[in-house]
Amino acid sequence: MNRKLFFSLLMLLFAATATAQKKYSLYGIGFYNLENLFDTCHDVGKNDYQYLPDGQNKWTGLKYSHKLRNMARVLAEMGTDRLPGLGCAAIGVSEVENDRCLKDLCEQEPLKKHGFKFCHREGPDKRGVDCALLYNPSLFRVRNVKLVPYVYVKPEDKGRATRGFLVVSGTMANEHVTIIVNHLPSRASEPFYRDEGGRQLRLVKDSLMKDDPNVKLFIMGDMNDDPQDKSMSEKLGAKRKMKDVDKGGLWNPWWDVLASGTGTLQYDGKWNLFDQIILSHSLLDKKGMRDLKFKPEQIDCQSLKYFRHQIFRRDYLFQKEGKYKGNTLRTHAGGTWLDGYSDHLPTVVYVIKETR
Repeated sequence: MNRKLFFSLLMLLFAATATAQKKYSLYGIGFYNLENLFDTCHDVGKNDYQYLPDGQNKWTGLKYSHKLRNMARVLAEMGTDRLPGLGCAAIGVSEVENDRCLKDLCEQEPLKKHGFKFCHREGPDKRGVDCALLYNPSLFRVRNVKLVPYVYVKPEDKGRATRGFLVVSGTMANEHVTIIVNHLPSRASEPFYRDEGGRQLRLVKDSLMKDDPNVKLFIMGDMNDDPQDKSMSEKLGAKRKMKDVDKGGLWNPWWDVLASGTGTLQYDGKWNLFDQIILSHSLLDKKGMRDLKFKPEQIDCQSLKYFRHQIFRRDYLFQKEGKYKGNTLRTHAGGTWLDGYSDHLPTVVYVIKETR
């Protein structure tokens, strides 16, 4: 064997050994629209009357306890496809009425055993639904929580109020991580209001990155728009392709998922993908991730980096029979209590970091 070939083989052996010795930690970050997690008591100033025992939905203690049980089951299982027995480090949620609901939710055994806690700020939404962040304190440590209001800019909307942007700054894997949880105006309103939401989200993002250009930022929520819609693609500026994301920019991994024919909720038999988790440039390794079949050793994950994303699916989340077979199994539909889950499916993003 000549000397040059010997040293080439030696270097290959060294590289293979070094790769084999590398270890990685994986973290799950999720989002789930809980579809009307209300308690059975009236909150003064809120239009929550249909979720009272004598209201339209006959919302009794039994129904509330079942709703808590069902939501806790899903939340605890999110992320377990890749993190069995552990699940997500943090999960943004929408359509939660108040602190009491969140306390009751975290007391459910599947979440309680992991010690889940929550961040919440009471918002001005007239119907009384807010956003919140659930988190496993052994994986995510909270530094700061604030609610940035959604501002109506049209003069004729003076006095209107809706859900704001819940901004939670914390530490995960010894890095600065910030999560923005939001729920943009519904499709009962014109696109302008969601476009405005995307613009305001971008301002919040820019402010956070001005304070720390390297912050690992997740923008998540029920956008009430798809990834290609103006609110997300132009106003927020979340790119379809990772290669197009510049410093300070954002990547939306769900654009191609929807294009493949699936989503997180259905309307008239067509999938939409409103439930998005969007990532900052600091979470991307564009050089090592030319496709989505990469292995950890192909990328530079000395700091937290994107690894995978998924729509979380379980058979129990879907209707098994009848006219709406294949649709999500909701809590109520057509005035009937189905004892189900939500009209939305959850989403999860996984990030990875080399451990030493």
